[in-house]
Amino acid sequence: MTSIPEVSSAPAAASARAVVVRGLVVRRGRDAVFDGLDLDIAAGRITGLLGPSGSGKTTLMRAIVGVQRLAAGTVTVLGAPAGSRPLRHRVAYDSQGASVYDDLTVAQNLEYFAAVLGATRGDVSRVLDDVGLRPQQRRLVGSLSGGQRGRVSLAVAMLGAPDLLVLDEPTVGLDPLLRETLWGIFRSLADAGATLLVSSHVMDEALRCDEIVLLREGRVLAHSTPERFLAATGTTDPDAAFLALVRAAGDGGMP
Repeated sequence: MTSIPEVSSAPAAASARAVVVRGLVVRRGRDAVFDGLDLDIAAGRITGLLGPSGSGKTTLMRAIVGVQRLAAGTVTVLGAPAGSRPLRHRVAYDSQGASVYDDLTVAQNLEYFAAVLGATRGDVSRVLDDVGLRPQQRRLVGSLSGGQRGRVSLAVAMLGAPDLLVLDEPTVGLDPLLRETLWGIFRSLADAGATLLVSSHVMDEALRCDEIVLLREGRVLAHSTPERFLAATGTTDPDAAFLALVRAAGDGGMP
């Protein structure tokens, strides 16, 4: 039977937690997406949020950035209530639906959001290169492909120096080279002290994270390091490890 180790049996020190979720309840109609979820996200690390479609990944991210209506529970981010005014420039969110203006060029979008966030023109130039959109900077966002529009939204999230970046499938639809580049940037941000919460359907990306949270049907199946996930499932294949964890949960083999 698969046994899944947890990162720690005791809560981390408050100073080491970027996000603290307690008793989270979110309902969609009569159905509960979350029904009493507890979760800590460590500061200064990359935490991967994995799970099948409908597991609650996007809803959890929305709760963390303060745009999700809660039925009960608390979400504390960087020591303040999620979505509160002190977090305005400290938390960046890149959602699956690109939140940019179609009638502005790529550069104009970035310049606008840089002004709102108090970022510099140098930041605009930097993120254009980071997401590989320098050649498209003068094109209207409405004329871009879906993948390119997603990169504009990611570039907006990377403006300035946010303490927490919440990235909902930021590499979906990207070629392997750009994915590799972005993960290098994510690692540099974490090494500099930022906290990243990254959701993904790509299991091999989980190996790039410091910690992994596996969600299914609104509950945390496991929360551990990639190395301990693989060791617990006896495989070096992240896809096989994921399937083993989900099957173990269905068989009652999970804590």
